[in-house]
Amino acid sequence: MRLLAVADLHYSLPQYDWVVSVAEDFDVVVVAGDHLDLSSMVDFRAQVVVVQKYLDRLKTKAQLLTCSGNHDLDSRNEAGEKVARWIRELGRVGVPADGQSLLIDDTLFTMCAWWDGPAERAAIGEQLRAEAERRPAKWIWVYHAPPDKSPTSWGGSRSFGDAELEKWVAEYQPDIVFSGHVHQSPFIKDGSWADRIGDTWIFNAGHQYGAPPAYIILDTDHQTAVWFSAAGSQMVRLDQPLVRPIEPLRAPPDWLTSGDRARDPSPA
Repeated sequence: MRLLAVADLHYSLPQYDWVVSVAEDFDVVVVAGDHLDLSSMVDFRAQVVVVQKYLDRLKTKAQLLTCSGNHDLDSRNEAGEKVARWIRELGRVGVPADGQSLLIDDTLFTMCAWWDGPAERAAIGEQLRAEAERRPAKWIWVYHAPPDKSPTSWGGSRSFGDAELEKWVAEYQPDIVFSGHVHQSPFIKDGSWADRIGDTWIFNAGHQYGAPPAYIILDTDHQTAVWFSAAGSQMVRLDQPLVRPIEPLRAPPDWLTSGDRARDPSPA
């Protein structure tokens, strides 16, 4: 299975255009939250309409999976906590999102909402507990914020990660968590796009301006994840221990297609 993982597109239409243009090369496309941009001059409701059209296009090209981020919240639940109702409604049009799971072959994907208070946090805890009971060979989470105390959540002066996720990862040990939220983590000292907590791999591609976005290609058959960004490219083997510092990618692996290599924005 070949997966493309991005996050924090923040209403960057050139980045959405790029994701749409390459989606057919992948079995699964993950957009791990923050589709919208609260600082944009474009009205929030108009952003939702435009992004929904992009997601409609993406779902025809690959299996699309997504979750909400803190920029996507548009409503409140019965407890008065902010939620992304428009993200939850994507499930009705064939895009598994907040609170849903999808089994693809031997891999269970679980999409978790951004939580704004104890009620939503408890709902996520119950979601993970229930899915753990039917866990197949592989379990992948899509969760906007990376775990606390991880290089993937390091902002330069402190961690901006999710302490609850840190606990849930320790309890359930999923195989992979795709996240985002902390834009600068892969680009700064002591930060990273990849981490390993026990047996769990944590990925955060980071945020950059212009197209393409920073992105991760993960191939489960080759047990490899490659990070591409304007700052360079790196690769980790999922079946080997994580060694730091992660070495730059000096030559693309053979399994990357010519299209992947042509889209690599890093210098040779």
